[in-house]
Amino acid sequence: MDNKKLLKALLRTDFTSFIGKTFDTINPGAEYQANWHIELIAHHLEAVRLGQIKRLIINIPPRALKSVCVSVAWPSWLLGINPAARVIAASYSGVLSTKHSLDARLVLSSKWYQKLFPQTKLSKTHNQKNKFLTTDNGFRFATSIGGSVTGEGGDFLIVDDPHNPAQINSLKMRNRVIEWFEQTFVTRLNDKTKGAIVLVMQRLHPDDLSAHLISSGNWECLKIPSLAPKNIEYNFGKFHKLYEENELLNQQRDKHEFLLNLEQEIGTRNYAAQFLQEPLPANYNLLSLENIHYFEKAPESFDYFVHSWDSAIKVSEKADYTVGTLWGVVADKYYLLGMIRKKLSYTDLKNEVEKQINKYKPSFVLIEDKASGQSLIQDLKLAGFVNIKPIKPTLDKVTRFASVVQYFENGQVLVPAKSAFNRVLIAEITNFPNSKNDDIVDSVSQFLNFIKGQNKQGGVKVRML
Repeated sequence: MDNKKLLKALLRTDFTSFIGKTFDTINPGAEYQANWHIELIAHHLEAVRLGQIKRLIINIPPRALKSVCVSVAWPSWLLGINPAARVIAASYSGVLSTKHSLDARLVLSSKWYQKLFPQTKLSKTHNQKNKFLTTDNGFRFATSIGGSVTGEGGDFLIVDDPHNPAQINSLKMRNRVIEWFEQTFVTRLNDKTKGAIVLVMQRLHPDDLSAHLISSGNWECLKIPSLAPKNIEYNFGKFHKLYEENELLNQQRDKHEFLLNLEQEIGTRNYAAQFLQEPLPANYNLLSLENIHYFEKAPESFDYFVHSWDSAIKVSEKADYTVGTLWGVVADKYYLLGMIRKKLSYTDLKNEVEKQINKYKPSFVLIEDKASGQSLIQDLKLAGFVNIKPIKPTLDKVTRFASVVQYFENGQVLVPAKSAFNRVLIAEITNFPNSKNDDIVDSVSQFLNFIKGQNKQGGVKVRML
């Protein structure tokens, strides 16, 4: 048998090899790095196709070819073996879901696939980017989380990354995903006893869809971390792998130094969830005491100053505090030089902000652009202050703070060793999101997210008064 026939026979019978060919087809010119985890995933998906597993969860880090394996190669493989198979696939993003659909259609349209599975032909009358049919009325249908699947029924349901990472700390958004899955998506199975569902995702939260389904006890879960925290033995059919403690998932691509740097960049909480597939418990505080760094004496000069205000205008006992933090910036170090935390009427608030601006001459005055902050921004601009920077947050409080925790962990944020505000400051930021108040957290995260955004744009351009 010549090499071409051997390759054809291999691709028709070995799903792992088929995944590699799929990758080459949708990523021409890119290097495909075969790895043991792809073979392990392939074995599990084959067990699903054969009816040996009905409910499968795959938890795996980003950039590990999970979507190529599950959302592109597998539907193509299913339709090649059975042109009448019906596959519905969903992702949190409609754009992402459509991309996976187009990639799968590209595979089915390729010459090598047509030679491999000549009985599987794309319909000429129903060949759309979100749904393409075979001449045997099999199909792959793409939708998004929360999207309509009315009138559609599938033999295999795929959910690929159901949560938007930017919204994962919102209980409302997490519940919306879970409710859609249970009330809409699951009902699309053509045969409730024989139909199969596969969820593939990076872990994002202790209460994400993966956790919700695992708690039911009815799902097989394949968990593959970027780095083995201990010896993990995978035994599945003919597949055997000892993933040894401290071993990297892909030793051709990953380095221990890279993962250490990554943990510093995205923070321990995000790293534990997304790369180790072990979300820290909900009552785990984002910032620990050991990550608070102090300075005894402030530098003699700073590149510039920034004021960050989280404003409130009620003075009742239960009202929020107005918090203003003053920051001195030197290169990539951020010194907390002062903090105001008071319950102020609007007039007193405006007077206090003006007083602080005139005293410290900050290059930027950050004010959240909502509620009392909107009036404050307008009045300060009318008063002639040109350094006012309205901030319109798009993410929730927890996500905003979690995204900048690495600045503390890296020692870039420094607080005074002794100050009148240290006790309340440290108590709030190290107990968040379980602290009673979060006004200091909002002021601090507002400043650090501003810095983070400016750094991405190539640095801060200082405009003095």
